[in-house]
Amino acid sequence: MGWSYWHDLWTGFLGAWQLLFSGDAETWSVIRQSLVISLSATLLAMTVGLPLGAWLAVTRFRGRGMLLAASNAGFGLPPVVVGLVLSLLLLRHGPLGGLNLRFTPSAVILAQFILSVPVAISLTASAILSLNPRFRLQLEALGATRWQSIWLLLRETRLQVLVTGMAAFGAIISEVGASTMVGGNLPGTTRTMTTAMVMETGMGHYDRALAYSFILLLIVVVAFGCLTHLQHREARA
Repeated sequence: MGWSYWHDLWTGFLGAWQLLFSGDAETWSVIRQSLVISLSATLLAMTVGLPLGAWLAVTRFRGRGMLLAASNAGFGLPPVVVGLVLSLLLLRHGPLGGLNLRFTPSAVILAQFILSVPVAISLTASAILSLNPRFRLQLEALGATRWQSIWLLLRETRLQVLVTGMAAFGAIISEVGASTMVGGNLPGTTRTMTTAMVMETGMGHYDRALAYSFILLLIVVVAFGCLTHLQHREARA
């Protein structure tokens, strides 16, 4: 590695900080759109995944084990496969073509939702199943309905629920394959930090790629730092 390499790298770092602190419109537009899409997908995943996961944990029926196994398998769901299948479904002549979602933020949110909802279901079910079974029996003895029991169980596992939300958000804020395939990486609409990083790196614009990577790492560090703080506070309570 010669002097030119280190010079280019240092120039890239300086350029990244300049883009961030100068308020570069394009850079912050990508960051803002990435957060809006990923937070929307996380909220949807939690809205669906929490009650479903809790329901699977407290309900006994044939096929329950298969559904739990399928949600666990969601941890290894390849994003590019999700992107490919969803792209085919959203083609103009495909089953979902009439929705006109392809290459829109809604398509990216849908792809990220599909990737994160199994995580939400699985972690929620695991959290409730780890509780003392006597707690659930006590709720039933007190006359709580199924959904009342689910609500109280979710409150009892509130810290694990927060971990679930963080895990779902972490899985999709760093995702790139499905987002590119269904969103097209269009500026101002479907371009996220990860898809922009791939594009800018390929074009040799290391300053912009590094700027997005700094923000992405900062988001992850702050989010999971807050989670760690809450865990320690809960442990001391």
